[in-house]
Amino acid sequence: MVAAPASIAVVGGGIAGFSAVRELRRHGYAGELSLVDPAGLPYDRPPLSKAFLAGTLDRLRLQLAPGQWYADNRTTVIADTVDKLDAGNGTEAPVLALASGRELAADAVLLATGARARRLPLPGMDLPGVFTLRSAGDAQALQAYLDADAHLVILGAGLIGAEVAGTARGLGAAVTLVDPAELPAASAVGVDMAGYLHHLHAVHGTKYVRGAAAAVTGAGKSLLVELADGGTLRGTAVLVAAGSEPETALAETAGLSVDGGVLVDAAGRTSHPRIFAAGDSSRRIGPDGVPGRRFEHWDAARRTGEAAAAGMLGVDPPAEAVDWFWSDRYGVHLEVAGSMAVPGRTVLRGEPGAGFTAFRLGVDGILAGVAAVDGGTAVRAARKLIESGRILDPGLLRDPGTDLRRLARGKP
Repeated sequence: MVAAPASIAVVGGGIAGFSAVRELRRHGYAGELSLVDPAGLPYDRPPLSKAFLAGTLDRLRLQLAPGQWYADNRTTVIADTVDKLDAGNGTEAPVLALASGRELAADAVLLATGARARRLPLPGMDLPGVFTLRSAGDAQALQAYLDADAHLVILGAGLIGAEVAGTARGLGAAVTLVDPAELPAASAVGVDMAGYLHHLHAVHGTKYVRGAAAAVTGAGKSLLVELADGGTLRGTAVLVAAGSEPETALAETAGLSVDGGVLVDAAGRTSHPRIFAAGDSSRRIGPDGVPGRRFEHWDAARRTGEAAAAGMLGVDPPAEAVDWFWSDRYGVHLEVAGSMAVPGRTVLRGEPGAGFTAFRLGVDGILAGVAAVDGGTAVRAARKLIESGRILDPGLLRDPGTDLRRLARGKP
């Protein structure tokens, strides 16, 4: 085991940065620990499109831990922005230059800078009433526009767009979703599950327009969305939900290796021996030396934060886990594990609605992915089946009478 750094600075207060801090102290790290984020205390992001936007969850309850937790765990939270990272030559401590003028040196630095909402390269993106959703401030700004007289036009019908659509409809606003895909998120959740989820929009009165925006213009007290096919949509607000882009500026100016994300190994180590990265801004290099996909889900951010903490301490990172994420819209809870896009076949269990489950079997008969509605127990069992690498009988998966938990334990 290598000697632990005397001081560590974490840049970013999302779940990746917070998980790293928590894991460092859990491992007994006794050095100086700082966390820098302009928002101050770390807070959770998934509720921003749901309960927080709806006004049923306040800002205080978004916090990942109360202020006292940081005092108890000897962690200094600095509400500031990092303008520059001076990586040094590898033998001296990197230095963070903060917007306040302060400089913070640390023997090791973790970049957990997350991602920013992608802005479409279209006219009108800076008009009042045009929003993205990435922070609590973004959610509060959008919330002020959502009432029974509002008409929200959402550009992008992926997970965030669909979640906001459900929340806005719950607040009484009219909603129109615009997306070029026939079945948004089909690659993530599978065609069958995507079809069921897409149907929910019509059931709950959300209009869906298959197409792409060309521009947004002001039209009196409302906004006009011009479509690429020449059509127009009028709304009181527009949300751009077109995905995200990794925040890699600090890493790039510091000379770190970046390719669609900050490149890291399994322990979160970047191309600089004293600098680590985790969360949405990072991209892991596989055993073959090729960068893998950039994960943007909460659980992946948590796990990469914990792996980076282990890497900074020179201990083995946590065991690999099957990718897992969830989404909520219109009162429906979706969970997905593994991959629903691998070559093979889909096996369905149940009818669309609560308990509806889609399993993705690879061509070798091994379970590769699962997507389920209100079926957390099934997903947990399926994750174990994915990890086992066993060849499975499709009939057992299809049969609602099959206890997946027993199957995961290797019992008939």
